[in-house]
Amino acid sequence: MLATISYPPIPALELGPLTLSLHGLFAALGFLAGAWLLVRLAGARGYDTIKLQSVLTWALVGSLLGARYLTAPAAIVDGVPLGVALNPIQGSFSIMGGFAGGILVGAFRARRLRMRFLPIASMAAPGLAVGTVVGRIGDLAIVEHLGVATTSALGYGVLPGYDLAPQHNNLECAVLPPGAEYCGVYHHTALYDLLGALVLLGVLLWLYRAWTSRRYGQLFAVWITWYGLQRFAIDFTRYSPDDPVNADRVLGALTWSQWAGLGGAVLGLALFVLWWRTQPTESAEQDAAYQAEADDRPTVEESPGL
Repeated sequence: MLATISYPPIPALELGPLTLSLHGLFAALGFLAGAWLLVRLAGARGYDTIKLQSVLTWALVGSLLGARYLTAPAAIVDGVPLGVALNPIQGSFSIMGGFAGGILVGAFRARRLRMRFLPIASMAAPGLAVGTVVGRIGDLAIVEHLGVATTSALGYGVLPGYDLAPQHNNLECAVLPPGAEYCGVYHHTALYDLLGALVLLGVLLWLYRAWTSRRYGQLFAVWITWYGLQRFAIDFTRYSPDDPVNADRVLGALTWSQWAGLGGAVLGLALFVLWWRTQPTESAEQDAAYQAEADDRPTVEESPGL
């Protein structure tokens, strides 16, 4: 073993009657960071940032619902009672569900405001990567999403007294095993996802500036494809039939996150080709035309009889 990452987790903070977890805090900060970047890019291209903030507000609600309910099918298949599986405030949450819910609800809101969704989606791609990077900091802080045992240089070493995230209570120990340096060393999958998202962010920002022939929506399709494949690959470090420490639910030979990631990657590739064939090239002139179209047409709220 070349090296091992080991640090005490930061437990939830008790603030009077409230409990604050850095997981939730950094998820919120990640959303805000991604939203800030999107609004900045959209404003520089002349889009209506007031309407865009409305889209983002709706997307936030959608992301919370999606994060909770993408995990519900796996729970139901595993025999969790329907009422428990559909409880909106208890149970597991999924970052991929958060993305899906936020995107779908944001697209719905954009349509109601007569805003073209694909320009927004393309500009949102770097922000989605930023949100992942920032959000995963919270997972690192509380030490969540550990994978199977490993000798990797990036593995996380558990020491006696470490209070890991609740899903990893079975990995905690009071004393070291005889002759051992750690209670166990496990894949630090949240760190892998953060590093992958950081590389993706750099690629997307470079493409945003250098890829002048891209069509509307294609940068968003790149994000979907990359992140889907990233999650598919990373989850191989979270599940092994021979290692029962994994907390993720499985369907066949893969975890539910892997099926979702693989499906997202296939969808992203299909959308990349579709939009290459059907959408105009991103340009200042087309941006102006889209913005003029949105300004000239009433929103659904303004339309008579609606």
